[in-house]
Amino acid sequence: MTNAKAEPETAEQYKARLAAYVKGKDPIEMQRATPATLAQLIEGVSTENLKRAPAPGKWSIGAILAHLADDEIASGWRYRQMIENAGTPLSSFDQNEWARLGDYDSWEPREALELFRLLRAANLRMLAKLTPEEWERFGIHAERGRMTVRDLAAQMAGHDRNHIEQVRNILSGRKE
Repeated sequence: MTNAKAEPETAEQYKARLAAYVKGKDPIEMQRATPATLAQLIEGVSTENLKRAPAPGKWSIGAILAHLADDEIASGWRYRQMIENAGTPLSSFDQNEWARLGDYDSWEPREALELFRLLRAANLRMLAKLTPEEWERFGIHAERGRMTVRDLAAQMAGHDRNHIEQVRNILSGRKE
């Protein structure tokens, strides 16, 4: 038994983990279900508990919900940039810096979830109108390489599932 910290996940490992969450499933249906799943999970949970971090340096459920809203803005921008300018560079971002800049701990968790729900609905409305050719337009992600609109939609579904599991673990008392 060791006390060594686990090595940080590489971009390829992260990409593979998210892909595994989506394998054999419809990523658009998964994305569509996420806001309701999260709402169901936090139903009846006090705001105080939603804002409590499970451990020092870890995000609370409220911070996770704020992150999902922020990431939906970034994803909406990426989708639109790829569709309009196939081959465009896609920047990565430091989610912890965004959490600091966005002061995620100050957000009201249910408002963060509502913002996420509205942004997700807007992105799904746009995705529903895409032509087959538009689904295959792509960008070059700074960390993950070539990514089509279809790839990003699947990644976002996996990203959702990752955070749903984090919320479940926090609610059940397991440390993240």
